Amino acid sequence: MLAELVAGAVEDASARRSLRTLETVEAEALAREAPRDALSWLAPADRVKIIAEVKRASPSRGPLADIPDPAALAVSYETGGASAISVLTEGRRFGGSLADLEAVRAAVELPVLRKDFIAEPYQVFEARAAGADIVLLIVAALEQSRLAELHDLVTSLGMAALVETHSGDEISRALDIGASLVGVNARNLSTFELDQNLFGSLADSIPSGVIRVAESAVTSPADVAHYRQGGADVVLVGEALVTQGDPVTTLQQFLAA
Repeated sequence: MLAELVAGAVEDASARRSLRTLETVEAEALAREAPRDALSWLAPADRVKIIAEVKRASPSRGPLADIPDPAALAVSYETGGASAISVLTEGRRFGGSLADLEAVRAAVELPVLRKDFIAEPYQVFEARAAGADIVLLIVAALEQSRLAELHDLVTSLGMAALVETHSGDEISRALDIGASLVGVNARNLSTFELDQNLFGSLADSIPSGVIRVAESAVTSPADVAHYRQGGADVVLVGEALVTQGDPVTTLQQFLAA
């Protein structure tokens, strides 16, 4: 599944590149205002922080929510106390787009994460041109040399990289490239199975000074508390916020946990 998602994202990026060259997108990226300092927004604190996600669909669950106005949803997340907004920009299986990210960026002051299957520099420049402050890099999807190359590019543009892992070996690879923001995804992107205890089993492998992000398998305040007790500085929440009807109240309940 992961290989299919990455291949589709690269193919779609190639199609966009035929309409807007790398040189054009790079120039647009460099012309943007400076990105927000996402690492400061997400730094460890005396309470858990949440990255709230704009997510229309997923390969495991299918359609989740229509989200006709992603900007309005992002504003509700900001009102509810989120520390950053994640925007799915993958179109084939998640129903997202760069237009969603641009709309969210224009509507909120929080850092914005481009969540996609990033495998090429073109996609990183696209992210910055659209206003992203954070870019997702999935260790399992990338050879180490490409992971390091993309991480260096992200940071050279002033953005932060959320480096996603699923095992101790992948955490080691993330640390080897100097990652400051490391996620552990409870969802295995090859099988799409969930293991909510994975984060807690790996958290001690992420040293002090690196922000720890728990991803996936959050449906209730108890799940947020579980991750916090396991050592999470930040929890990324998607499906629960778009399916439970009142994102502001849901987010506030999760933060209170």
